[in-house]
Amino acid sequence: MSIKLFRRHISNFIHSTSLLHHIWDPINKNHCLDIRYINPNANLLTRSLTSFPLAKQITQKSIYVLDSILPLKSNVRSASNSAVEMTMNKDVVRFCISKQAERSSNGLNQRETKQKRIKMSKKAKLNELRFYRLKAKKKMRSPNPEIRILYRLGKAKRKEEWLIEKLRKFDVRKAAAEVYDPEILTEEEKFYLKRTGEKKKHYVPVGRRGVFGGVVLNMHLHWKNHETVKVICKPCKPGQIQEYADELTRLSKGIVIDIKPNNVIIFFRGKNYVQPEIMSPPDTLSKAKALEKYKYEQSLEHTSEFIEKLENELEEYYKHKARFSKEKGSSPKD
Repeated sequence: MSIKLFRRHISNFIHSTSLLHHIWDPINKNHCLDIRYINPNANLLTRSLTSFPLAKQITQKSIYVLDSILPLKSNVRSASNSAVEMTMNKDVVRFCISKQAERSSNGLNQRETKQKRIKMSKKAKLNELRFYRLKAKKKMRSPNPEIRILYRLGKAKRKEEWLIEKLRKFDVRKAAAEVYDPEILTEEEKFYLKRTGEKKKHYVPVGRRGVFGGVVLNMHLHWKNHETVKVICKPCKPGQIQEYADELTRLSKGIVIDIKPNNVIIFFRGKNYVQPEIMSPPDTLSKAKALEKYKYEQSLEHTSEFIEKLENELEEYYKHKARFSKEKGSSPKD
């Protein structure tokens, strides 16, 4: 009963006008009143109006913690973690929210704005794409040839940069070269191995994928039963056959017997050949990745040719423009 009477006494004290006199005394002494509203769901032993002095005795700011007071609750708007400060400036009472509450509210507002900026509707995205397409069409159909050439040139250069970045992913670090004694073959042995390699029909193809792990694996599988193996490189650019021969020598540890003009290489496995445990070297690409790399290389080659062609066209246009302006300047005026 005593607790209930105490609560009733406090509620009457709050709603009465005498509360202003208790608040006015610290204000006249140039003090600040801090009113805080605590969440009613929190674990509190008492739900009443209490006053806590601050740590600094100089300011002597009194803090009033309010709980279950409906008028103030409606004004604070469920700001359970914020502090409302009342100050007195020139006989005028002012309420303000503490800096921590302002910072937290500003942080929340910034997060909301960022999220709103990121989110776009499908219609907005379609409108943006439509805008860029119309802009590109205007440049492509422009009556000025310089604008048309520059637009195509910029687009081709962007594609070239993108393809170069894609090809960097396929770069494989070469393993350290193993030290081994190279076998010395006499001219007679070379002639014999060359004739036997030409007569036999087994071969390993090197196609558009180039040299990858499967080519070396097939060479080792042929060397199980035969001393020599033919490597047929088609398609092959001029001068590329020597690159293939060097790369396969490094990966398979074989010996090049002969390179024919029809892009055929004859390899000898060696007198002291021992089949390795891992026949496909780890520093090579797989079949799928080798094909993907080939596609990017082809695209890069065509793009670079197209860029060169556009640059020549632009240079010719500038020459024509300079010649036309010179003829126009030298023509007699009427």
